[in-house]
Parts: sequence; structure tokens; C-alpha cells
Amino acid sequence: MNMDNDRSTAQDREDRDGASGGALVVLSGGQDSTTCLYWSLDRFGADSVLTITFDYGQRHRVELVAAEKVAEHAGVQNEIIPINTFPSLAENALTDHAMGDVGAVDSTTDLPNTFVPGRNLIFLTCAAAYAYSRGIRHLVTGVAQTDYSGYPDCRQETMHALENALNLGMETTFTLHTPLMNLSKKETVLLARDLGALPALAYSHTCYLGQRPPCGRCPACLLRAKGFQEAGIDDPLILGMSR
Repeated sequence: MNMDNDRSTAQDREDRDGASGGALVVLSGGQDSTTCLYWSLDRFGADSVLTITFDYGQRHRVELVAAEKVAEHAGVQNEIIPINTFPSLAENALTDHAMGDVGAVDSTTDLPNTFVPGRNLIFLTCAAAYAYSRGIRHLVTGVAQTDYSGYPDCRQETMHALENALNLGMETTFTLHTPLMNLSKKETVLLARDLGALPALAYSHTCYLGQRPPCGRCPACLLRAKGFQEAGIDDPLILGMSR
């Protein structure tokens, strides 16, 4: 089974040379998925990359706008798919306006209240279904287990299991790429720089409170700021807002 960060495998060499089937990037409009989009453009070529964004009832619609702007800047197609079930499935701070303390830890699960149960699993399953009918066999997602917020669906073992389930359930051969899996936020920023993604990051959105300029206080803002500071690079989003 091929998971990323092992760049020496035969499958990875095939990908670099232009794998058949193209790639579908799950694009949230955030820092990580934007970086993954540019990783995909570098790896597969602009003519072989599509993006998909999920409208899952998130509190802040600015995420959808950011995804559209990032895709437009990169010159790739973006399709927004509605999945309106999450608010009915479980309470979480990303879909429930009544939950004000974003990032607080749930005492029963020890997970941040920003954890949306099953989100990445459902996103990638829907992405696979979308890709299947279009002959796309490479799925790209920005999950990471290094600086992640405790989300179990961002772990490498979860992605391994999901890739296997998708291939069994659809009787095909998807490769689930997670280029940021073992990178810190600093390393992700440096990768974005090397891939030429920094200008696109000016359109991205990270703030859990949905603010532009970002609040600078929520866990997502703090983690993003830490990465740029450690990389010694100014955040294009902040620079753009200050002009």
C-alpha cells in the first residue's frame, strides 16, 4: 500500500512522471489543502488536477469562498458538493453556532470541540465516489498527524485503513496521498514556498472564528502563525490584509 513521504517507491516514481487517471484534491480553502493543491500541480501537472470542496454546514461560509479563490488563482476546476448532515449527526464547534468556546476540550472524549466526527472519512469517501466516475485514481488530502489537534481521522493508520476500504468497496485502485502527514507546520510552510504556493495562501482561510483578518487567538490561527514564524516567512494572508 502506498502512502506518501516514501518518495522512493515505484508508484511514486510513476506519479512524478505523470500517472494515468489524474488527481482530485480535497480543497477546504485552508493552508494545508492549498499547499497540497500545489504539491499535486507539481506532481501531476495542471491539466490532470481537479479540486473538490464540501459544503458541510460549516459556521463560516468564508471557507467556501476561500477554496474558490485558491482554485481560481491556481487555474484549476473547483466543484462544491453539499453534505448537509453533519449538524444533525453530532455537536461540534465548527457547525454549531451555539458553541462559543472554540477549541475547548470535550471532557468525555478528550478531543477538541472542533472535532467533527467522521468528517475526513466521509469527505474522502465522497471524493472517491466523485473520482471513480471520472476515471481519477489519485486522491490528495491535507491531513497531518504531526501538528494535528488530536483528531483521530488525521492519523496515518486511519488513512491506510480508509485507502484499503475504498479500494475494496469500489473494486479499484485508489492511491490516497497525504503529503503533509509527517510534516510540522514550519515544514509545511517551507514546502509551500518551494512549490510556489505562497501567493495562493493569501486567499486561504484558517481562523476558527471565521474572521478576516484572522483573529490570531484561536488554536488554528496560533498554529498557523507558529509555522510561519518558525519558517522565518511572512504569512501572505496577513501581508495582504495589512496593505
